[in-house]
Amino acid sequence: MTKSNDSDLELVEKVKNGDTSAFRILVDRYKKVSYSLACSILQDDDAEDALQESFIKVFYHIKKFRGDSSFSSWLYRIVVNTCFSMAKKQKKKESFIGRACEKDSIADQSKTGIDHMMASEQSEMINSVLDSMKSDEALLLRLFYLSEMDLKEIMKITGYKESKVKVTLFRARKSLLLKIKSIYTNDLMSVS
Repeated sequence: MTKSNDSDLELVEKVKNGDTSAFRILVDRYKKVSYSLACSILQDDDAEDALQESFIKVFYHIKKFRGDSSFSSWLYRIVVNTCFSMAKKQKKKESFIGRACEKDSIADQSKTGIDHMMASEQSEMINSVLDSMKSDEALLLRLFYLSEMDLKEIMKITGYKESKVKVTLFRARKSLLLKIKSIYTNDLMSVS
């Protein structure tokens, strides 16, 4: 019997043996972060198409997954490659601009309405800032912080060399901090 608390590897094995409900659990587990990554590279509609295509690829090629890396790394690599391929086809690679992707969040029942509103505003602000950044910077920030990937996993997913990942993350952090400070400074000045 397939359970939502099964590990990724258990679910992968079940999918390999024909259990489609196990695949549905994997999709539910990774669709939000995968969509966010896709939005770092493509516009919303294209990101949805790329995500759907990515999950179809995963389903048909899951037997090739050997477990050398985590399932999430393997999946995210497919998502990123699919998005890059779509962008190339559309001849937009030179001008990537990720759009803000609204992430569905499951509300914690103990939070008040104000807590939800503040969390929503913070999420919107962060997505807006990521949206305004270079696509490779936004992609690496999402992989590193949202997906909690380490450098080696990011290198596998993106195909970037270690030096490019480190330098881009360093620049992205500085850029993110400056943009957030600018937003809060403007907000404070407009209040006074």
